[in-house]
Amino acid sequence: MQTIDFIDFQRIDIRIGTIVRVENFEKARKPAFKLWVDLGGLGIKKSSAQITDLYTSETLIGKQVICVCNFAPRQIADFMSEVLVTGFDNGKGDIILATSDNQAPNGAKLH
Repeated sequence: MQTIDFIDFQRIDIRIGTIVRVENFEKARKPAFKLWVDLGGLGIKKSSAQITDLYTSETLIGKQVICVCNFAPRQIADFMSEVLVTGFDNGKGDIILATSDNQAPNGAKLH
């Protein structure tokens, strides 16, 4: 594994937000959701996530997730993804969302 300096970590803007809207992403190549995440002072940002194997629209609404907020926006089909919602591979190729075990204010920065 390559090491980085702490200054490199500080350049990544990682924040927590709450999923407030979910839609099926019909035009995605692989099954996915369109997510709208409330990031507090940063506003509501959009993301595409291939998490349909472990989550439903109903279980996602209100869930807090950890997002990388300073990647350049990425066009996916007809949808502009503005943040990266993070997660971990469960060993079977499915993604388990990265979240917090306690509620944090939307937009709180990871330290």
